[in-house]
Amino acid sequence: MEPITHQKDDAESPNYRWWHKLCLRCHQEDPTPSWQPSWWAKTVPFPFFPTYRQSAQRLCILLFFLLTWGILYVELGEAVSLNGELFSMTILVIAAYLIGWLWLKITTLPALIGMLLTGIMFQNLNLVHMTDEYRKLNQDLRKIALVIILTRAGLGLNAAVLKKHYTAVLQLGLLPWLVECIAIAITSHYLLSLPWIWSFLLGSMIASVSPAVVVPCLFRLRDVGYGVAKGIPTLLLAAAAIDDSISVAVFAIILNAMFSTGSATYNIIVGPLSIIAGVLFGSLWGAITSVIPEKGDIYVVPLRFLALFLGGLFALFISNLIGWSGAGPLAIVSSGFVAAYYWEQQGWVINKNPVSNIFRILWIFFEPILFAFTGAQITINTLDREVIKMGTICLVSCLVLRVIATFFVSFGCGLNKKEKIFIGVTWLAKATVQAALGPAALDLVNNGQSAGLPVEDEENFAKILLAVSVLSVVLSAPLGAILIAITGPRLLSREPATKNLTNFETTGNTTSTPV
Repeated sequence: MEPITHQKDDAESPNYRWWHKLCLRCHQEDPTPSWQPSWWAKTVPFPFFPTYRQSAQRLCILLFFLLTWGILYVELGEAVSLNGELFSMTILVIAAYLIGWLWLKITTLPALIGMLLTGIMFQNLNLVHMTDEYRKLNQDLRKIALVIILTRAGLGLNAAVLKKHYTAVLQLGLLPWLVECIAIAITSHYLLSLPWIWSFLLGSMIASVSPAVVVPCLFRLRDVGYGVAKGIPTLLLAAAAIDDSISVAVFAIILNAMFSTGSATYNIIVGPLSIIAGVLFGSLWGAITSVIPEKGDIYVVPLRFLALFLGGLFALFISNLIGWSGAGPLAIVSSGFVAAYYWEQQGWVINKNPVSNIFRILWIFFEPILFAFTGAQITINTLDREVIKMGTICLVSCLVLRVIATFFVSFGCGLNKKEKIFIGVTWLAKATVQAALGPAALDLVNNGQSAGLPVEDEENFAKILLAVSVLSVVLSAPLGAILIAITGPRLLSREPATKNLTNFETTGNTTSTPV
């Protein structure tokens, strides 16, 4: 990168220093060597403007969105015109991406919050229109996003950590989730007047932790040495993947039982069987990807990516079709986990392999789609203020309970009191799973399926689930990110980043990335 020079009087002026600091928050310098046109540094100097690499990357992503719209316009015509629904949906996604990026750079809070708020803003300003004709497209896009989320969770699991510290991972991944799930179910039943099965459906969704919020915050702490001596970031990343997997699977099982036309006995039997079938199918498919394609194939990376991605889509769609909804999510996570295990034996580092990088790139496109479309289903003037009030009380009280429960259930993990409190704080953030699953019940009701209650009641309950899921993201995602940043340096011990690590960190490379 070409050096940037400024006049001395400008550099020493108060206005320059103020703008310089502000711009550095939005435009961070890339230390790796890069090419840029000779005129770039003089015309758009850093840090007042992004580097050429950063600008080219964002422009490339925007061009991809516009090219997608152009292709659809050629094929579909009027529906994608300037007054069409697909055009407004495309503009929504592009705006969500840009506003999310600005939100991240200015506030340092997760970009997904800005994306979610963009969707809400577009909906309430009537800038986006989605009729029933395109709601199916919305649903399918959210399913694809869910496949990406779960596959990345599976690819981020390290078999060495699970084998050596499975007790700690299960304690932190399952017990706090179970406590919050039950607490949400009880409070929502009495405060929001939801039937018990709807309450547990809400609880299974809300109890999930968001790696999209937790992982970047943990990375920032880990990079300066906080918590690495005991491998706390590694432990939490593995536990978060377990937390997400069980949350999605239980949600799918409950939702399938509610809207199933089979007998109660059949629904009871299907739950455990779907779990077993999902794990077995996913494990087998993950193992197959280690031998097909052959590891030395010149096209091994795209072929392995397609195998996991298409296999995940097939598992999710076919499990929904046959009524075994819980099998699909578990199959996706299992296939990613087993595939990563065998690929590591062949020389690919866990979650730093080329296939993980492709999923990471794919998530760049689907993150604004998921959160913008979820926010676009919220119309503020139709929300019941009592639902928002009671939902807030329900969420806040259960979040506090989860922090307390995490402190007490983390016995035997080799953690001191401060570290237990930090882990409890880390588990506050909600985002990805809530956005992916929040509208699921409403989709089924709008498609004419019934859970055995009057249509008006089911639609009301489904809208409550969606409102509370969005509320959980808006409340907990920024709160979790802020508290992790504040409490991490105060509650975790600090070790030099280059120091040899012990405990969890010595079990291998378990780097993960946000989903």
